Amino acid sequence: MKDYHINVFYSEEDGGYIVDVPDIQFCSAFGNTPEEALNEVILAKEAWLESARKNSKPIPEPHYRPAIYQIA
Repeated sequence: MKDYHINVFYSEEDGGYIVDVPDIQFCSAFGNTPEEALNEVILAKEAWLESARKNSKPIPEPHYRPAIYQIA
């Protein structure tokens, strides 16, 4: 199974790292380090998917790929 792409970036405004999962709406997290933010978003992703399953909501297929990985 393919897994979801995760974006990690530093936010000067927030003074820490923001992480999001583009294929899962509203799935993001914050951390003081990239590792902390990544661990938090993994927990958020698992909770999001578990909630969707329990509530019979559609689960999006992983398909997001940043432009840097696109083949021209």
